[in-house]
Amino acid sequence: MGKKVLMQGNEACVMGAIAAGMRFFAGYPITPSTEIAEISAQELPKVGGRFLQMEDEISGAAAAIGASVAGVKAMTATSGPGFSLKQEHIGYAAEAEIPVVVVDVQRVGPSTGLPTSPAQGDLMQARWGTHGDHPAIVISPATVKETYLEVIRCFNLAEKYRTPVIFLMDEMVGHLREGIEIPEADEIEVFDRIVNKNLTDEQAYSIPEGKYAPEMAPFGEGMHYNISGLFHDETGFPRGTAQSYEKFMNRLLDKVEKNRADIEKWEEKYLDDAEIAVVSFGGAARSAEEAVIEARKQGIKAGLFRPITVWPFPEKAVEELAKKVKRFLVVENNAGQMVIEVKAHAGNVPVDFLGRFNGSVVDPDEVLAKLKEEA
Repeated sequence: MGKKVLMQGNEACVMGAIAAGMRFFAGYPITPSTEIAEISAQELPKVGGRFLQMEDEISGAAAAIGASVAGVKAMTATSGPGFSLKQEHIGYAAEAEIPVVVVDVQRVGPSTGLPTSPAQGDLMQARWGTHGDHPAIVISPATVKETYLEVIRCFNLAEKYRTPVIFLMDEMVGHLREGIEIPEADEIEVFDRIVNKNLTDEQAYSIPEGKYAPEMAPFGEGMHYNISGLFHDETGFPRGTAQSYEKFMNRLLDKVEKNRADIEKWEEKYLDDAEIAVVSFGGAARSAEEAVIEARKQGIKAGLFRPITVWPFPEKAVEELAKKVKRFLVVENNAGQMVIEVKAHAGNVPVDFLGRFNGSVVDPDEVLAKLKEEA
């Protein structure tokens, strides 16, 4: 049996990351993610890790990427406008295939907005914030325990597919305190980067048969190679043809697209006989679930579908659900972002929306009232 503790969401993020093997954190304080930096500064030295406060959000992402290139599992964290500033480096990490975990504890925007208030307005930015075509893995927790466990999965996926992974928290979960049980170390699956020190300088970005990611050694170990944000061939240098660049881009995208079964994760509750499916994620899903439970007590056949991996969006699961239910209700703390994806995959099933973006949380009673309207 694991240790039972009272823990804050931001604290669980750090402790889960350390359990996953994080040994480097770089960032800049920004509400409501600041506790992640503070606790990293306190806890990393205890396990031989390093904390580095940078002068801004951009350099925080750059330092985390640099540590990862050197072979260390690394993370950076931010909120609101800081997430926007990190986008160029997220794109660089995707192109150069550098594993790194980027935490965004969402708050009300745009700009400085309401820096201490809850929101979920960064969902689309998490997928499309950096420019160009690129793979994206984004995970969003709804509880403190899930924060601990899912940040571990973020590191595992980053290392397995050599890509940045975004941990999309929100103020509701980041500042929530709950009693949780911390799993024993032998109960946690930790994936460490696959490294091949026998490659030549010309094989740095070569891909083993049947795989999607290279097995480059950390800088200073094994071959010499070039890392660039430019399109590149197996040597890491920007040379080749349009056809070879297209092959490279397809491989980057396939790392995620062809491994959806390993990456996608969602939760279903009360959907066996549901006529209305409530779709929600992160902190907003807590209100949605309470409303679904009360609705069922009142004879309304509602159920909850909660994406945990929000990108890639679990589109096939929604398409299958659309064959069973009469209506969808999407609940999120923004002006309407996940609802776009649900509408795209709901076929002819009507999709309603309940959003909130004024700094307060969607209340279960509001969700229940909406369910009664549509019942």
